[in-house]
Amino acid sequence: MSNETIEALVTQLDAVDETPGAAAQRARSYELLRAAPGALVADVGCGAGRAVAELADRGVRALGIDVSDQMIALARRRWPAGEFRLGDAYALPVGDGEAAGYRADKVVHALADPERALAEARRVLAPGGRVVLCGQDWDTFVIDSADPELTRTIVRERADQVASPRAARKYRNLLLDAGFLDVTVEVHTGVFTGAPFLPVLVRLAEVCRERGAITRARADAWIADQRERARADRLFAAVPMFMAAATGP
Repeated sequence: MSNETIEALVTQLDAVDETPGAAAQRARSYELLRAAPGALVADVGCGAGRAVAELADRGVRALGIDVSDQMIALARRRWPAGEFRLGDAYALPVGDGEAAGYRADKVVHALADPERALAEARRVLAPGGRVVLCGQDWDTFVIDSADPELTRTIVRERADQVASPRAARKYRNLLLDAGFLDVTVEVHTGVFTGAPFLPVLVRLAEVCRERGAITRARADAWIADQRERARADRLFAAVPMFMAAATGP
């Protein structure tokens, strides 16, 4: 990724992580891991490393893994005490059966082959280990705007640019097909009404504009509407977050 892309992605992830309810959702994902103190949990696609630090605070040996060396460098700067390694979701730098937990937050939708990633999750998990998948379905963003038709276009076109945009609705079946047991699925809908979420909405439109799905003028008009909504305390967006958990055989 270019530095500009990394910066935009980190800005977006930080905005989501700092919204009301986000910390509680992360905490719920940690609870579902059921990791004992000192147990190794692989946080796959760790990004800037916030979850690694929070898991470590719970006494877990958290290992952050990301395919981007820039993200790993950023995570190490932000959380110097954390453990981070460069690695691919299809080939994790973890030995067979070494991990008690596997967590992937906002990751599976970015993978062209989720089934292969879950086979790798099974490889690194010890018998009875826990897997937790978290993420949004890219077709289910709800955004209030002055132009609903353009909003539908932006949501649909942005989804079509994701490798596996509807992976979240498939979490249960993906886990079952991979041989995991006791699969559960929860949905936690995030409701966003403040300016901190504005960078996420701006990025949605900008990515569509960069790919030629909408014109510069249409993107600017849509973004201006969202900026005005944020200024007037009228911004509204809702994003269902799917959280699936299962136990390894």
